[in-house]
Amino acid sequence: MTELHITKTEINALPMRQYEGPIHVIQSLEKVPSAVSKLRKEKVLGFDTETRPAFRKGESYLPSLIQLATAKEVYIFQLSHVKFPKELRAVLSDPGIIKAGVAINRDIQELKELKPFKAAGFIELADYAKKAHIKNMGLRGLAALLFGFRISKREQVSNWAREELTDSQIRYAATDAWLGREIYLRMEKDGILTSE
Repeated sequence: MTELHITKTEINALPMRQYEGPIHVIQSLEKVPSAVSKLRKEKVLGFDTETRPAFRKGESYLPSLIQLATAKEVYIFQLSHVKFPKELRAVLSDPGIIKAGVAINRDIQELKELKPFKAAGFIELADYAKKAHIKNMGLRGLAALLFGFRISKREQVSNWAREELTDSQIRYAATDAWLGREIYLRMEKDGILTSE
């Protein structure tokens, strides 16, 4: 079986894309129930978190954001404002709602440090990429291979713990969650998720 692979140079030559749909930044507990009620109607959500980067040895931070993408919009929960409410934990514990993303095991472990919950319904897309002999298992590589565009990584190490996120941070965070969902749906369509 030949390995599917795309080089960094090839990725950099691709057109840039980002999520263009509606984004809801949830900064107050009052907004959590209506956001969660919309999330609970979905069968597949794109999932990601963002954490303030640590630049010194021994320094570490817990997640600042949880991003969840539906078919029509992306919800970004700012954890410094809303903490990690039980309604949101219920979505992440629901085996009936697929939460798809890349490198999500660490995200889940870090979220459990905020508040314990029983993670269910999570799909690690890199595992399926590996089974399908795709060498690029990161979000950027998968987007390039499956869709022929690249995403910006400019905001990756920005301060996610800011009180007010910049428009660029919001768009970046939403793009990562949106892509988790899009890649899952594409892999499902291409039979990658069923191949053992």
